[in-house]
Amino acid sequence: MATVTGSGAQPDLAECAPPAAAAAPAHPPAAVLSDAGDLLRALAAPVRIAIVLQLRAADRCVHELVDALDVAQPLISQHLRVLKTAGVVQGERRGREVVYRLADDHLAHIVVDAVAHVQEGK
Repeated sequence: MATVTGSGAQPDLAECAPPAAAAAPAHPPAAVLSDAGDLLRALAAPVRIAIVLQLRAADRCVHELVDALDVAQPLISQHLRVLKTAGVVQGERRGREVVYRLADDHLAHIVVDAVAHVQEGK
């Protein structure tokens, strides 16, 4: 909301600023920015976004992801490898299968927020 001062409307900066707890550091180190870029690149494929959304709902093994997403098993495995390398998912062997889960709930929020943002514009 704008407040009127003198000759025109000026934005109320207190209303524009994010809450202190949610604010990112003003100048994060280059290594942090590089790691954040790596994470966003790992999430930047439609199949990987779909995998994260599936894992947000429940832990899954590869064949469950293949069935849910209708994507070939080798392709699911390749995408899981990218996500695992980026620290997005973790796998735990249970007998002959590996069950995958999200490493961190923050990651699901990134994906959910991105999908919601795109859907708002349509």
